[in-house]
Amino acid sequence: MSISEKVMWQHLRRKGLGFSFRRQYPVGRYVLDFYCPEARLCVEIDGEQHDARQCRDAARDAWLLEQGVLTLRLSSLELFDHDTVVDAKFLGEIRRACEERSGRKDFEAGG
Repeated sequence: MSISEKVMWQHLRRKGLGFSFRRQYPVGRYVLDFYCPEARLCVEIDGEQHDARQCRDAARDAWLLEQGVLTLRLSSLELFDHDTVVDAKFLGEIRRACEERSGRKDFEAGG
């Protein structure tokens, strides 16, 4: 895992968002960075190399969506504030997507 993926995993694995995630989860011929089974949500942390393969990523995302899995792509460069802290807006975005996809709206942080 990249440094940004390791930092994100530290946040996701503690269930701080109220949802369970798996890392490096296989679906078909793809391996998802992070996957929430309850929400059928894939979270991908994209580094600079993804700029050159947008068409391939779009095809992958479309295939996953056909399987019922939504992909949320986050830029590794935008994940950090001052290179050390995961930006809370990304964690909020992930939580909202999980709530919407799971139908669970009653989650409160820490509960």
